[in-house]
Amino acid sequence: MTSAGYAGNRRRAYAALTARGAGFRRCVLLACVFSFAGCAHYPANPPLDRYDPAHGYRFTNLASPDEADDMLVVVTFSGGGTRAAALAYGVLEHLARTEIVRQGKPGRLLDEVDIVSSVSGGSFTAAYYALYGERIFSDFESRFLKRDVQGELTRKLLAPVNLARVSSPQFGRIDLVAEYLDDEIFDHATFGDLAAQGRRPFAMINASDMSLGTRFEFTQDQFDLLCSDLSSFPLARAVAASSAVPIVFSPLTVRNYGGKCGYHGPEHVAGNPRGTTARQIYKAAEVRSYLDSETRPYLHLLDGGLTDNIGLRGMLDRVASGNGPLELARTMRLERLRRAVLIVVNAETAPDLSLDRREAVPTITQVFRAVKDIPINRYSFETVELLKTSFEGWAGQMRKQNEKQPAGGAEAGFDFYLAEVTFDAIKDPAERDFFRGIPTSYTLPAETVDRLRALGPRLIEESADYQRLLHDLQRK
Repeated sequence: MTSAGYAGNRRRAYAALTARGAGFRRCVLLACVFSFAGCAHYPANPPLDRYDPAHGYRFTNLASPDEADDMLVVVTFSGGGTRAAALAYGVLEHLARTEIVRQGKPGRLLDEVDIVSSVSGGSFTAAYYALYGERIFSDFESRFLKRDVQGELTRKLLAPVNLARVSSPQFGRIDLVAEYLDDEIFDHATFGDLAAQGRRPFAMINASDMSLGTRFEFTQDQFDLLCSDLSSFPLARAVAASSAVPIVFSPLTVRNYGGKCGYHGPEHVAGNPRGTTARQIYKAAEVRSYLDSETRPYLHLLDGGLTDNIGLRGMLDRVASGNGPLELARTMRLERLRRAVLIVVNAETAPDLSLDRREAVPTITQVFRAVKDIPINRYSFETVELLKTSFEGWAGQMRKQNEKQPAGGAEAGFDFYLAEVTFDAIKDPAERDFFRGIPTSYTLPAETVDRLRALGPRLIEESADYQRLLHDLQRK
């Protein structure tokens, strides 16, 4: 054999060995991928051994400033991706700069916030502030607002190993989102960490129960129904569930152990005693569905904006499910309630009217957006109006009862203030159209983020109720 033929045989033999090696490596890689797919499972929430009304992440377990139980301040953040998160952040910045006088002492309005209720994009800002407090003003911009979160999530979702993992029936795309948020934004913090801090504001992060079509909040009060302990539940998973846009992301699953920890719910849950309202009967049916874990052992949660895109229903449900504002004040330890303040930060966009300029049949995407957004926007408007009417009515009732109650009690009545931050309040049409046209995304240009941050303070300053509140708080 010639030297050339011998060299050719060596090359062919080496190529065959290399091909077999590459094939072996591919087989090993595929085996690993399928093993990931087979064992991928969402982290299950643990059961609660015994119901304890004093345990866990509840409003009443968080301390308020001394002598601050005469004012309730609730801030709500809507959905809308980074658009909503940036608008909410701008309002927090403004509240931190707003000086007030309380009990004759100077302070900041931000320090008086008792509750932050949020959905979807607004939950990023709410959860971050509840967890880190003042730190939000130093690093939230770089860690989230001006970061390509959507791009990073896309790369994570498209990684071969993760594509295999989401093929598991017990692990979905939303679980990958939760992992990303846990690693990159919330540093593996849990609701137990929030409870251990023992300080307000109380964060009410809201998702939607896919089967019932009702609001689901991540508080121990809600998890009592499931006989589950919220303490070890990752904050990132709650934010992910709150932002689980249908079709784009899969629902987030939690386990239900209801009926196994000694929790039975309010008295009206067992039946319909005399004096029970229609709303209480409706809520009782919802509670009973959670207590029956044999029928509903698993719950699937979607974007909170589907059932309450401005985060207001939690407050409304709390008052309406009991005996009105007096019971709420006592439950929340606001025995000397004199002022109830509600700041609504709403980043909802306008309907797409461009469809009406064309004869062509709307696309599937356009129909989906209309079906999703129109009911949400209408429901949000009605919720604001209902809560406003209810608070004003309750305040009047409490003032009338003042004649029958000892002076100085919560029954003496309170003043109600409602400040709305919404794109609809922008006076300039071109500017209003700009903000309404910002897409719901988790990546926005830095200049757009800056404009949203600046808009929040400007709009809240234009609120007549907000100015009335500041005036009243300056009085000694």
